[in-house]
Amino acid sequence: MAAAAVRSEEGGKVKECVDWLEVNGAELRGCTINSFPKGFGIFADAQGSSDDVLVVVPLELAITPMRVLQDPLLGPECRSMFEQGHVDDRFLIILFLTFERLRPLSTWKPYLDMLPTRFGNPLWFSDDDFLELKGTNLYDATLLQKKKLLALYHDKVESLLKKLLLLDGVSESNVSFEDFLWANSVFWSRALNLPLPHSFVFPQNQEDVEGCPSKLATDSHQKEIQDHVPATTSVGPGDTVWVEGLVPGIDFCNHDLKPVATWEVDGTGSVSKVPFSMYLLSVAQNPIPNKEITISYGNKGNEELLYLYGFVIENNPDDYLMVHYPVEAIPSIPFSDSKGQLLEAQKAELRCLLPKSLLDHGFFPQPTSKVRESEEKGTAARSCNFSWSGQRKIPSYVNKLVFPEDFMTGLRTIAMQEDELYKVSAMIEELVESRPDEQPSETEVRMAVWEACGDSGALQLLLDLLNAKMMKLEENSGSEEQDAGLLEEACVLESHEQPREEEGKRMMSRNKWSSVIYRRGQKQLTRLFLKEAEHALHLALSSALC
Repeated sequence: MAAAAVRSEEGGKVKECVDWLEVNGAELRGCTINSFPKGFGIFADAQGSSDDVLVVVPLELAITPMRVLQDPLLGPECRSMFEQGHVDDRFLIILFLTFERLRPLSTWKPYLDMLPTRFGNPLWFSDDDFLELKGTNLYDATLLQKKKLLALYHDKVESLLKKLLLLDGVSESNVSFEDFLWANSVFWSRALNLPLPHSFVFPQNQEDVEGCPSKLATDSHQKEIQDHVPATTSVGPGDTVWVEGLVPGIDFCNHDLKPVATWEVDGTGSVSKVPFSMYLLSVAQNPIPNKEITISYGNKGNEELLYLYGFVIENNPDDYLMVHYPVEAIPSIPFSDSKGQLLEAQKAELRCLLPKSLLDHGFFPQPTSKVRESEEKGTAARSCNFSWSGQRKIPSYVNKLVFPEDFMTGLRTIAMQEDELYKVSAMIEELVESRPDEQPSETEVRMAVWEACGDSGALQLLLDLLNAKMMKLEENSGSEEQDAGLLEEACVLESHEQPREEEGKRMMSRNKWSSVIYRRGQKQLTRLFLKEAEHALHLALSSALC
């Protein structure tokens, strides 16, 4: 009976939301919105779509910074904060979502009622589940993020929301941090980077305005918005303006490694037949009725998926490892001032992401790795930096070294010994004397550093960083093998499920399961990149003796 009541309630929410979408000009063509155990999604229906366009949503329904600045209640309160740089465009959207959630008579209620009330990202973990992340990047990042969100809520959000609700006629308002946390999670798990037509964001004449029913930008503050719209690629009338926002309807699409649909913006209506719209396009030849229609959220590792969206993918081909040398340690290293200048001159990096797919280029290729063209180009570019006097030969292993050259450049500089530093200074000084009117280029400084140092110091430092990372991971949650054992015995409970007995299995919350999957992947990648670094160091030391 309880399950039937839940299904009935979910069905009622779906109907109200679909009706609301249609009233606001959206169209579901050949698909429906349905509930399933993990939430809501978009599913193909039996009729299908004649032109592969599955969903069309007018851009006027998108929740963007421009909409917030145009809102009769929020706009006047937010505009000065926005102009003065006290808040950014994301804050505007998160504030809008929080405010609309608290309004008893919000016109957005049918849509908001469909959104999750809790999330699977670490900001929502219980204390016990959160401890499963200890030793990972996500543990520290979540603590920092929650601290920042609490400060922002108490500093700007709480009093502003109470004021806005009073202006809206709500005398008794129960504003809480959890409402703001909810809106923050809604934004980060559903926002898209939208390539909006310039004429939609900044209508220049009456014809444009009439084609844009929400009148997003009036002449009185068009320049104000233009000055603050995020990531504007151009200001030409025929160009695109990239704006982050939520698109109700299309945002019910879930992620898949093999998506069956993609989304596009249609400024003229040539594809969707609705000018200034966003549409969902099927890329499957024959969508199967009742099969979920998924999109790709991008090539994201489990660290990013868990942090933003609250889920992970087992054996994620897009997983990555983040490695960094702590910037705060630089002042304590020998010759820190000189090395700091060299780091700046070379535009060196002290942090890098190591995608799993890089391993396919290495000494020990992984059979499941995916190789991308961008990574192939990055590998080929390494050999360009090796040359100065010809005294140090290009190493035989250079095309197998998987670590990004920008990061290796930073590590070479940090690990530089006193005699190597003097060699670099002498080479650069010689170059400056020969060209007094020209400063050494970034590439020339990099060549001088490599000529003096080679790779062994950098690789030893990289080994130290990777070993420290593995030690931190294992100190808090055991070995990779122990994590594998936990997963093998796990019986995963969703948040709505009651505990149950299952022979040979241990009950595990979805959040704990996600944490174990993520941290096991981090240990696996650390082990594999350690193996690469150890072998590269062995070759570097051997070549130095030749």
